Amino acid sequence: MDVNGVGWIAAIIIGGLAGWLAEMFMKSNMGILMNIVLGIVGAIVLNAILQALNIGAFGTGWIAYLITGFVGACLLILAGRMVRR
Repeated sequence: MDVNGVGWIAAIIIGGLAGWLAEMFMKSNMGILMNIVLGIVGAIVLNAILQALNIGAFGTGWIAYLITGFVGACLLILAGRMVRR
């Protein structure tokens, strides 16, 4: 089984990196586990949004997963901030 052209272990590693990058970019303070969750869930959510809008995703492979995870994690951090306020 693979996720967006990468395996599950690679998805966890790349998701953690994407979540960490999003954390640095959005200047939020979360732990490493939350970074991994944000990166993976962010990639899944953004892929679902792009498919629902019938827009082609960023492609397959680890670079595409990193970009998708980063953008998705930034959107999740933004949504979390909007809910808290």
